[in-house]
Amino acid sequence: MLAAWERFVQGDDQVPGVRPVVAISWHRCRERYRVDPHLSGAPIAVAEIDHTPEHDVVFAELGYRAAAVAQEVRALAGVVTVTDSTGRILAEWGDDATLAKASGANLAPWFCWSESAAGTNGMGTALEAHGPVLIRGAEHWCRAFHSWACAGIAVRDVVTKEPIAVLNISCWRSQLPAAAVGWLANAATKTQCLLRTRARNSGAELVASFTQARARSSCPVAALDTAGKVVIADDTASVLMGVPASTPAVDPTVRWNAGLPELIGAARYATRQAARDPDWVGSTQVFTHLAAEPTSISIRPVFSSGHLIGNLVWFGTTDGAQLSQPDAPASPRSPQHRVVAVRDNRMVLLHLPEVCYAEAEGNDVWLFTDQGRLRSASASLDKLDGELAGAGFLRVHRQYVVNLARVREVERGVKGELSLVMDEPAGGMVPVSRRNAPAVRRALGI
Repeated sequence: MLAAWERFVQGDDQVPGVRPVVAISWHRCRERYRVDPHLSGAPIAVAEIDHTPEHDVVFAELGYRAAAVAQEVRALAGVVTVTDSTGRILAEWGDDATLAKASGANLAPWFCWSESAAGTNGMGTALEAHGPVLIRGAEHWCRAFHSWACAGIAVRDVVTKEPIAVLNISCWRSQLPAAAVGWLANAATKTQCLLRTRARNSGAELVASFTQARARSSCPVAALDTAGKVVIADDTASVLMGVPASTPAVDPTVRWNAGLPELIGAARYATRQAARDPDWVGSTQVFTHLAAEPTSISIRPVFSSGHLIGNLVWFGTTDGAQLSQPDAPASPRSPQHRVVAVRDNRMVLLHLPEVCYAEAEGNDVWLFTDQGRLRSASASLDKLDGELAGAGFLRVHRQYVVNLARVREVERGVKGELSLVMDEPAGGMVPVSRRNAPAVRRALGI
């Protein structure tokens, strides 16, 4: 592994025998974050973020579980840490000797262990991935951490899917306990259960706010959560968004994605604005289903016990400040110029024109490219869609994202449904869902 690490650090992309999750992380560290592999320790955390009460509940729950896990790993020279979403260590547990050793690498509170700060490691890589992450020895990006083995898991917001915290186990010059992954998964699952309960309660409160708003106004109205998913919509709003009418979706796992990028962008923008100013109200125009022209909307945040839980959206009104960037993504990250795929144990770096389209299949995302069918390094089609936003790709179906430059023909079915005929050598035909058809027509100018 050390030899592979040395080759990759020197610029070699061909590192057979390196696990895909590690190779992809190395690529991020070298190409995107430009982390010095000879860094002697993690840097001090500089990001100061305001934690919501919901996040504080997660930290408290993970702290309780971390203290219990620490007892299990004490004999193995182990350290257990809890970090926030920036990779900043909030607390740690372990025996005095191991904690002293850990401090030499700044494995201690108030130091930052995100990948962008400290390279590949259990905490930082868990923030980038879904599920438990194991990083052993020379799999760490920074040579100074090669004597450690670590395993981390991120607890994510059940609505936005953004990470809230990471629980991590690190062992000095010893193997991780065989049960480490099980401990982490169990702790994350139990913490997620708390979040799901709170999210269902927030969904019920959004429905109540929707009911009150509908009684006060005759304008079409819908309630969206903080991720821009629909919790409930009246008859008219449901047609505009292409979702079921007057049917509450309280559970976060069954809420509807309207498939309207401008609306989702506006809702997420409103969420960020309301987090800074609880009295904020905004308006903009968005394209909706079955309409050739944009529709005016007004957005008002909904709070519960001081906690932002979503937004009410009225159609056909223009109350509040004009949104300056309704389509701005939640992350300031610019569109990427290459897509990372995996073939066996090799990482394949694809230029965007080489990718014809992507298809979700179960828990995997497959890329249909000029080099054949390859598994994407992205954890989900939603994440890949976000990474390619603004780069000429479009979500045309819940299972498909296409490169618009690779569309050669548009086929209309007997009932008016659309299918996209993609060019060779990837080829193939991609279906367009009814709700995405207007966006496809606009993008292709048909």
